[in-house]
Amino acid sequence: MGQTVILGVIGSDAHVVGITILEQALSAAGFDVKNLGVQTSKDEFVSAAQKHDTGAVLVSSLYGHARQDCQGLHKQLADTECDAVTYIGGNLSVGQDDWDDTREHFRELGFNRVFDAETDPSAVVSALERDLDHRTAEPETQRVRMNS
Repeated sequence: MGQTVILGVIGSDAHVVGITILEQALSAAGFDVKNLGVQTSKDEFVSAAQKHDTGAVLVSSLYGHARQDCQGLHKQLADTECDAVTYIGGNLSVGQDDWDDTREHFRELGFNRVFDAETDPSAVVSALERDLDHRTAEPETQRVRMNS
């Protein structure tokens, strides 16, 4: 199996479609995905990151309250000496008028990458491969030489 990635929807958010699609894309790319599902607390993210010695924690939020839900997440991860890369994506703020301000806010909270709700899953996979130096294993091929 590949590098372990924790995935979930934070807070009271119950939007499941996005993380399901992302889970499939990450699994197909060779990552070992632990999907925590919807309505995941910060404590659950931190506990899963510790339990699975994860390389990345991916937080999703579509209901617009991620600013509140993510307060203190990185402190909790640091307190457990978790050094996973962290991503967040979705509709992160109610009235998200200025995406640059929203992205900067979540960068200040400690997220390594911030994605909007329109991000293609392949962009997340590519970013994780770069950030984790993950190489998807190519199936080995053997050449059979025929003697004439």
